[in-house]
Amino acid sequence: MNVSPATLGTHLDYSAWSSARLLEAAGGLTEEELSRDLKVSHQSVIGTLAHVFGADRIWFDRIHGRVRQGLFDPGEDLSLRALGELWPAVSRNWNEWAAALDDSSVQSTASYRTLDGTPYESPLWQIVLHVVNHASYHRGQVSAMLRQLGRVPPATDLIAYYRK
Repeated sequence: MNVSPATLGTHLDYSAWSSARLLEAAGGLTEEELSRDLKVSHQSVIGTLAHVFGADRIWFDRIHGRVRQGLFDPGEDLSLRALGELWPAVSRNWNEWAAALDDSSVQSTASYRTLDGTPYESPLWQIVLHVVNHASYHRGQVSAMLRQLGRVPPATDLIAYYRK
């Protein structure tokens, strides 16, 4: 598949934009609402947001040959405040990296291991599209959780980003 560096950069920017919108929306929740088990894949709003943050970070590390033992560091602060401080830097790292891509590097592969130690190689363009798609999937879950909590989630669809 022929995916341009600009397309990857746009999608990474979209992902950062939509994640930031949900972090902001989550700021209107009480601590109890943030951590309430709503029976979704990562239980709560904060658990799901933290999962997306951790995945964004671990994939960035993987494409740079760095190994993490888990999505999170032992004892890491995963509060909404901490995510609001840490996540923008991860997004900036992705965007700066993508800005340096060219048509050839987009097709290059990264070698990495999953958390269970299984080795893989994937083209960079596939990893980027996976990171964005993974985040979109879980942002949809957070939007549904916000509705369950009686809130109106912000628009986070790709077309809403294009229209902004």
